[in-house]
Amino acid sequence: MFLGKKAMVREFPARIDGRLLAAVSQRFASCTIVAFLLCSPVAAQVGPAVPTQDDSPNQRSFGHYIHAVPESPTAYHPITADGRLGWFVRSTIGPRSLVAGLFSAGIGTASNSPHEYGTHWDGFAQRYGMRLTGVSTGNAIEASLGAAWGEDPRYFHTLNASFGERAKNVADLTFRAYRPDGQRHLAYARFVATFGNNFLSNTWRVQSEADWQHAMIRSAEGFGARAISNAFSEFVPQVWRAVRHKPASDSALAYNP
Repeated sequence: MFLGKKAMVREFPARIDGRLLAAVSQRFASCTIVAFLLCSPVAAQVGPAVPTQDDSPNQRSFGHYIHAVPESPTAYHPITADGRLGWFVRSTIGPRSLVAGLFSAGIGTASNSPHEYGTHWDGFAQRYGMRLTGVSTGNAIEASLGAAWGEDPRYFHTLNASFGERAKNVADLTFRAYRPDGQRHLAYARFVATFGNNFLSNTWRVQSEADWQHAMIRSAEGFGARAISNAFSEFVPQVWRAVRHKPASDSALAYNP
């Protein structure tokens, strides 16, 4: 069972074991380093944001973080330092990431994987914290390393395309990303971040999953999670507008921070 009788009445743990706490502290320290890197001259080499009619503070809502696939390479506007930092924050501790962590930790606790954590509340907390360390480390690597050559980590939404074209776009931007030339290239920073993070995390994971085989599995899951996130970005805004009975707005998709 997910929770035994004792676990059901047990209070949420006041503290997590020292090993996990140290790992979480180290990973969030890396987040701080990324913030400085993103404000460095390297990250600031990208051009300024291009204002649009929807680029006023009182108009920034759900559509503010949606970006349209550029019609041509010259129509692409590179991500700015502020945009890169915003992507890092949203991808690490945004609602979508935090909710995904609940599902991930819940499944791991229900299946007791890894078994060292157990099937109780403190095991759930340890799994949740361990996932967060991986997400923060991977995003830190992708954001900072990608800034060196202008790799854009954002997802770009299609406009007025068929389902097949939209699905193709979801898959393509899982493994490729835009560069300052307006073309899509293999997302080298993402590959380094995904594999590097998962192999690096072997140094603080429990013994049963601290090997290269599990690191490869986690890396594959990382790309799978990226594809799911892309699909969410591609299809959910349209559903959101339909639920709110609002017409699609191409201009709302043109914002490039």
